[in-house]
Amino acid sequence: MNEQVSALLTDKAVAVPHSKFSWPAHIVAAARPHQWTKNLFILAPLLFAGLLTDPVSLGRAVLAFSAFCLLSSSLYIFNDWTDLDEDRAHPEKCKRPLASGQLPVSTALAAAALLAATAFFLSYFLGLYFFLVALLYFGLVLAYCLGLKRMMVLDCMIIALGFVLRVVAGAVAIAVTASHWLIVCAFLLALFLAFSKRRQELIALSSDAGSHRSVLDLYTVGYLGQVNVVLVAASIVCYALYAVAPETVEKFHTDALIYGTVFVIYGMLRYLALIEDPKTGGNPSKVLLEDKPLLLTLVIWAAFNAGIIYYETYQHLIPGQ
Repeated sequence: MNEQVSALLTDKAVAVPHSKFSWPAHIVAAARPHQWTKNLFILAPLLFAGLLTDPVSLGRAVLAFSAFCLLSSSLYIFNDWTDLDEDRAHPEKCKRPLASGQLPVSTALAAAALLAATAFFLSYFLGLYFFLVALLYFGLVLAYCLGLKRMMVLDCMIIALGFVLRVVAGAVAIAVTASHWLIVCAFLLALFLAFSKRRQELIALSSDAGSHRSVLDLYTVGYLGQVNVVLVAASIVCYALYAVAPETVEKFHTDALIYGTVFVIYGMLRYLALIEDPKTGGNPSKVLLEDKPLLLTLVIWAAFNAGIIYYETYQHLIPGQ
């Protein structure tokens, strides 16, 4: 056991020549900046609170986004360290900097600690409550990395709770109360993304799936397919109910948000189809960034909601109003 720990900490498991000049690039790769799109959930309260054009709120939201990007990157690096053996047996993950041996473990852990420290430093300037939410997120994901990711259903629920904490953090950063509907919608959507990823991994890795991610031995493709159908339906219904809820109509003085449900339905059904492709389905961020129709739908949805929410504020600028 001691020899295994020593190998993990000293890179004896994979002997690959290191160059000090290549480490920065490998650290960036291990930090997975393409996954920062998940932190856009932090900006949701800013949009729906009608504060997108407020410079102070926008600045605080951007700072919150930056803090969570650094925090999540530190956790990605730590998770890669805890998953070294499984990643080395994975057809794609074996190419990651840590699993391939291109990035020394000691350097990676030092980078993770620096990223986390910087994230908490930024969090401090956003107030005690934001700092506590960031700390809770860090602890939750840390627990996931250290063992909860091997527990069926709970693994996906923790991932979804991470997205909920992003929404809460975004609300705390700009001193507003996050809508209960918004929190539930975020949870259901994140749960759908998490279970979708598990299903794609199970299909792509087939009978060998358990050796790459032990929790996959506890799932079946049929079960995950049924869960996805339920979550898609629940997410769409929840969003529609939020759009026509009395408090929403009262807040924005319109019930027009319900028409944005069209974009939500199209986006979720398209994503449901895209994850059937083993080449892209395992990475939600990759699907979002590379599928132009899906990305365009997201942009149109955001623009539609912004138009509805901010119309009353700026209607006097429209000729004839």
